[in-house]
Amino acid sequence: MTSQASGSAPKRRLIVGITGATGSIYGLRILEALRASGGWETHLVVSEAGMLNAWQEYKLARKDIQTLADVVHNVRDIGASVASGSFITEGMVIAPCSMKSLSGVAHAYSDNLITRAADVVLKERRRLVLLTREAPLNLAHLRNMVAVTEMGGIVFPPVPAFYSGAKTIDDLINHSVGRVLDLFGVEHDSIQRWKGITSEALENSEAGNGKR
Repeated sequence: MTSQASGSAPKRRLIVGITGATGSIYGLRILEALRASGGWETHLVVSEAGMLNAWQEYKLARKDIQTLADVVHNVRDIGASVASGSFITEGMVIAPCSMKSLSGVAHAYSDNLITRAADVVLKERRRLVLLTREAPLNLAHLRNMVAVTEMGGIVFPPVPAFYSGAKTIDDLINHSVGRVLDLFGVEHDSIQRWKGITSEALENSEAGNGKR
């Protein structure tokens, strides 16, 4: 555990899992945002496929990813601290979450530290958020999402929010990351929040309906 300065408040812990689905940038941005916000201790677990995908998408090596976290755990180390409910955390986010990892979580099949840590989070009634990445979805995917939701997890496909006025891919990514941070109570100002329909939009809608 990261040491705390004398008299300072203890850091809140969050587990971040990165699996082999496309979209490794989501996990990386979450780690960066938590470090920038302060007050958080991140525990990172990356699957072997997650490492391969981070290199494929962004040419990031293992050390490049690990430097973003406070504590790094080997995905095969089922004896790690995050594998026990007695290790207090605020929860876990898997970003991105592959359909294989989703299936493991849905069926409590803890074959590595990512699915074991997620199982612990669910059994301890802590917050679990899965940024699932797949399209289109088959029936098994949908049933697994229902199962996780029924157990208290949150299935969070990183769907772009176009109302935010995003101009770049980074804007879209950051908006999804900001929404995830909201779920864990992380303070940030990285997203354009919805403020309701503008008067211009209402006027345009009325004009289109012939009410003007």
